[in-house]
Amino acid sequence: MRPYILAESNWKDVSTQEVDLVILPWGATEAHNYHLPYATDVFESDHLAAEAARLAHEQGARVMVLPTIPFGVNTGQRDIYLDINLMPSTMMAIVGDVLDVLDDQGVKKFMIFNSHGGNDFKPILRELGLQYPDMFLTLVEWFRIMDHKAYFDEPGDHADEMETSLMLHLRPDLVRPLEDAGEGKDNAIKIQGIREGWAWTERRWSLATNDTGVGDPRKATANKGERFFKDVTNKLSGLLVDIANSNLSDLYEKP
Repeated sequence: MRPYILAESNWKDVSTQEVDLVILPWGATEAHNYHLPYATDVFESDHLAAEAARLAHEQGARVMVLPTIPFGVNTGQRDIYLDINLMPSTMMAIVGDVLDVLDDQGVKKFMIFNSHGGNDFKPILRELGLQYPDMFLTLVEWFRIMDHKAYFDEPGDHADEMETSLMLHLRPDLVRPLEDAGEGKDNAIKIQGIREGWAWTERRWSLATNDTGVGDPRKATANKGERFFKDVTNKLSGLLVDIANSNLSDLYEKP
């Protein structure tokens, strides 16, 4: 039993346990090319958040990881079979309900640990921050922590070499042989401003991808995934310690 994982904890211990920072991992349920499981984002959230919390706990930080939310925003994937969509308004309601409990119980530091690129939490935290002005609300997207070029050969952003390597390290039993994987080549939109990145529209996944992946996964290895996992969780654990130990009335440097 890990005392920093709420799902494994019991009332006998929790009733006397002080918690400074609560972490809510958030994933998605969606197709990941031909070779990775639908719950890839969930497994990544589970393992990365738990390991970072373990490292922080060993440094004395009083953190608690909640069970991972398994569904995310997949509005652009409604025609991909069994990709499950959660509306942004539903996500706001869930986060608001969690914050209502924590605020009422005196836990004032909260982190969303996001594992899915389609989840956009900044507007949610901005709005809820006005409702809970005494709370410290923060967002981490673990896939942005490290420079992927230092670990992987092929760029991508979904079921790519990075995610495949990570899953080969974490759950190799759920990864099909890489010769079964599609090449993950995406189809660029024809509108120039969107191609250049200064304009945006949501990708229609069934048209923008050929196998639901973006990025060639076939150079993935478990060793690459293990190295990436260790570096991400080590860096993340430092953030958890900093937030857990921070004084909310003295967050900013003064001249």
